[in-house]
Amino acid sequence: MVETAVFEAGGYRYVRGPFQYSGGVAALPGFAIERVRFARPRPIADGFQAIEAHLNALGLPTTTFCACELRSPAPFTDAGFIAFNRAYVGTLERWGIFKNDENPVARSNVCPENSPPAEPVFEAFSYTVPVQGPASTVKSFVIAGSGEAQEGPGDYAERIVRLGETTPEAMTEKARYVLGAMETRMAALGVGWADAGVSQVYTVYDLYPFFASEIIARGAAAAGLTWYYARPPVTGLDYEMDVRNVPVERII
Repeated sequence: MVETAVFEAGGYRYVRGPFQYSGGVAALPGFAIERVRFARPRPIADGFQAIEAHLNALGLPTTTFCACELRSPAPFTDAGFIAFNRAYVGTLERWGIFKNDENPVARSNVCPENSPPAEPVFEAFSYTVPVQGPASTVKSFVIAGSGEAQEGPGDYAERIVRLGETTPEAMTEKARYVLGAMETRMAALGVGWADAGVSQVYTVYDLYPFFASEIIARGAAAAGLTWYYARPPVTGLDYEMDVRNVPVERII
């Protein structure tokens, strides 16, 4: 069962998830989400500093940080992923966001197949701002990245759909699972494909066999589809997606 909670200090609601990230965020009434992409991706420590400086310059507290997009050199092992995540949430804890293993921040973390970074980096981040008037009626949300692994305890290998299979049939099943996860998370936040401004896919395998039957047919690419030639962050995963609708996006 998908549960949501409100992070009042951040001005957003979120889908509860594991300690490393939430399933997605949506701005509360009176707030909107803005996104910033780094022109040059920043290593994690430098990225956190740059994010804090950006929020300070806008007069916003660090608690408004609500989502981010990371890039890593290669897929992690299960143990490596846990170690990375524990270090990552340490800053969120200092910022007054992460507490008692509850993490409201949505996240995607993928591994570019070509020209990967030498270390994990921030590609982009999102935060909430107070708004009034017509801008406050726009639905703004970010759905976290999800691969084809069922939520729950145990190693990823025990939960991955069609582990080790990359035939067109297997990839269709993986994509169908991930699309369903996106829909479940969006529904929990009161939005759907019709509200999505950006849909992103991360895989090194061919989308064509299921592009029309699964992605187009669901309305998941009404505003187009961005395909990153990249792998999900954990060994064994082959297909990931995330979705968002953010009224304001910048590059710094």
